[in-house]
Amino acid sequence: MTHLPLYQQLLDSCAALLLLLSFAMLSQRRVVALVNLYAVQGAVLAATTLLLAWRTGEDHLYVSAALTLALKVMLLPWLLHRLIRRLQVHRDTEPLLNVSGIMLVGLVIVVFAFSLAQPITRLASTATRSAIGIALAVVLLAFLMMITRRKAVSQVMGFLSMENGVLFGAMSASYGMPMIVELGIALDVLVAVLVLGVFFFQIRERFDSLDLHHLESLKEHQ
Repeated sequence: MTHLPLYQQLLDSCAALLLLLSFAMLSQRRVVALVNLYAVQGAVLAATTLLLAWRTGEDHLYVSAALTLALKVMLLPWLLHRLIRRLQVHRDTEPLLNVSGIMLVGLVIVVFAFSLAQPITRLASTATRSAIGIALAVVLLAFLMMITRRKAVSQVMGFLSMENGVLFGAMSASYGMPMIVELGIALDVLVAVLVLGVFFFQIRERFDSLDLHHLESLKEHQ
């Protein structure tokens, strides 16, 4: 019986934890808990980047891990918690599907993601085969969360989780990205959250709610 290298075991553990966190976010209706789970996802990404730095010996990956920790574990969750307090949005409304139905669809999505990633994983190294499939599953689960939630804040959390999945897949498959690319992605995500925060206040001021189904009423006035 062959034993997996320590690096591969740790990477598989991070990938499995990221997938479990995606399911936890999918079943969570409390918006504050969604932000906390997103922060844990950021910590897992930072740990993955540290693994890549240890594996490759690239110094810039340590900077990338620090950037991920500062942005996704500290700054963005702090901004989101402050936004939730000001908007007084603590729970999402009833989703389009019940929790059991959403989790069942999520399981189907995971199977589909691994089947879709199979041709890619055949060309990848052994250490990244399961990570690519899980990264794709995280992206699809985040998309499922976006389309089954009604509150704008919950949909934004799905978007941020999707970005985590994309970043995890890119990091696992390519053993790190150029620093300029990572800085650009970090800036884009930060700007997106700030712009969406302004958008939330505009919706709340207009409809006194963050339920996006109220936007459908605008069609009647066109």
